[in-house]
This record gives sequence, structure tokens and C-alpha cells, in this order.
Amino acid sequence: MSDYWYNMTTGEVEQGAKSGWRHLLGPYKTYAEAARALEKVEQRNEEWDNEDDA
Repeated sequence: MSDYWYNMTTGEVEQGAKSGWRHLLGPYKTYAEAARALEKVEQRNEEWDNEDDA
């Protein structure tokens, strides 16, 4: 089974790391998880920002 990666440059999900590492987020176990990678990044950033404000 291959991992899935989100390509930040193209906005596409790759099965297996096909692009350069600096363009990829992952690995993710499913296509759906990889497709939501930027949402997860934004969510974590907000959580960290809220921790800094506390």
C-alpha cells in the first residue's frame, strides 16, 4: 500500500512521493486525508495561536 501526499505547489494529491520533498505534506494513509492537508495545517496553526494568546 502506498502513502498519499499533498503537493503544495500543484494543489494535487500524489500517490507515493513523486515530487520534491519541499513541495509535499504527508504522508497520509488515505487520499481523503491528503486532500484535506491544508485544512489540517490551518486548524493546527489556529490552535497554536490560541495557545499563545492564553
